[in-house]
Amino acid sequence: MTTRMTMGPRLRKVGLTVHVATSVGWLGAIAAYLALNAVALRGQDIQAVRAAYLMMEPVAWYAVVPLAVASLVTGIVQSLGTSWGLFRHYWVLISLTITALATLVLLLHLRDISQLAQHAADPATDPTALGGDLVHAAGGLLVLLVPLVLNIVKPRGLTRRGQRQGARQVGRPRSQPAR
Repeated sequence: MTTRMTMGPRLRKVGLTVHVATSVGWLGAIAAYLALNAVALRGQDIQAVRAAYLMMEPVAWYAVVPLAVASLVTGIVQSLGTSWGLFRHYWVLISLTITALATLVLLLHLRDISQLAQHAADPATDPTALGGDLVHAAGGLLVLLVPLVLNIVKPRGLTRRGQRQGARQVGRPRSQPAR
């Protein structure tokens, strides 16, 4: 016997606001990281190029990562505390999977970002020869557009678990409480 917990309307709205803010903030932090990449790859001033590489590390660690983790956690909380459920609808499951994988790839990529910053900090290194991180960041941004679209469109389609839950609720008399 499972008990389904749902959030009240106020808590749901607060949770949704925090989730949207962190998710959009994650996209914005990636945009800032991309802007630094553009300066690093196209800049003419060696000091500006070096500074761009050096700033990519704190932007990744102190903006991108916390917002990614917060987006993942608040998304899970929202799905568990609302009627959408975590494993009930395909779009929620796909959104969760993409967000979790994107967060994992980001966490694994942090070492590369830190190494890039270390090389840029070395006065003997020509920062224009470092190659940047544009493809990774742009790919991450494009991947994250999929959950964004899914969370707005909310396409139909229940998972098998969602179908079973729906069938149990349809067969239950109105006076009987939900499990």
